[in-house]
Amino acid sequence: MYIVLMAGGVGSRFWPRSRKELPKQMLNLLGEQSMLQMTYERIKPLVEPEKILVITNSDLSALAKEQLPELPEENIISEPFGRNTAPCIGLAAAIIQSRTARDEVMVTLPADHLIADDKKFRQTIRAAEEFAGNNQCLVTLGVKPGYPETGYGYIQRGEETAMTGGLPVYKVKTFAEKPNMDTAKRFIKSGDFLWNSGMFIWSVDLILKEFNTHEPEMAEGFKVIRKAAGADSMADVIFDVYSKLRSISIDYAIMERAENVCIIEADFIWNDLGSWEAAYNIAEKDKQGNAVQAKFFQALDSENNYIFTPDKVVAMIGVEDLVVVETKDALLICKKEQSQKVKEVVDALRRKKMDHII
Repeated sequence: MYIVLMAGGVGSRFWPRSRKELPKQMLNLLGEQSMLQMTYERIKPLVEPEKILVITNSDLSALAKEQLPELPEENIISEPFGRNTAPCIGLAAAIIQSRTARDEVMVTLPADHLIADDKKFRQTIRAAEEFAGNNQCLVTLGVKPGYPETGYGYIQRGEETAMTGGLPVYKVKTFAEKPNMDTAKRFIKSGDFLWNSGMFIWSVDLILKEFNTHEPEMAEGFKVIRKAAGADSMADVIFDVYSKLRSISIDYAIMERAENVCIIEADFIWNDLGSWEAAYNIAEKDKQGNAVQAKFFQALDSENNYIFTPDKVVAMIGVEDLVVVETKDALLICKKEQSQKVKEVVDALRRKKMDHII
């Protein structure tokens, strides 16, 4: 088994802390370690370091090597520019295939998610690996919804087809994009929709076969990369191939089009940390429900706020449900429930060519 950590995102919803040179997955949002380091520690007991790949972008590869010194340097693979998850996964599959004569199971994980029960997570991954290794099926993990979340995609499960490691395996019926609140409530009520975790388990040969079927031009590029893997020309080849690839998610490129897609329900606490509101939900809070990192904080009639101003004295009077995040050159203030829109602020700054602040 190989494990691939996708660590190339920009984390724009966590602006102004998350920046191009130090995005969300490289930040210590939840403690002393970065999200990437926490993910690595979680999966480290499953395989030796030689079988862990980190796919990131060229601007972050040095930082990834610094944060994960145990990994072989050649296992930190740089994408010349972001092309979403499908090219990232195909790149990793091509490199793994170039390194082994056998058909390995490949586990692909985002590097910036919160998982509360590491032991149960590893048990689930092992069960999924066993099933994927013995069946020609693309496996994903779905999380049982705890509430009607509008910031996640959903997957509708169909009939149960097997058991693996004590966990039921279901056929996937449909994929659903991030819903509005009424639709999310309807999903929850139905009982057969799971949150789309973005975690995938399949054999390397199978996923590359699916690329051949559904994205043949992309698949040809991966074949070129596989032939160049390990050579001095590898970086140049990846650059050339990526310059011709379209940006598309693995869900759109493969999962929603393939026929042999299965889902295992993940029985552990999971959060993709997709917004400041999500960070608030898991943070420690005072008696008034305020989550605070500040030099000193005083609240009068102020509840349920998220405050990150580590070098400032902060006073709040008569406000609630706010996000306040300060860095040396930027300040964000928004309602928690609208924190998904921070990405729109970053997009606006980019249009105004204010790249120095994003």
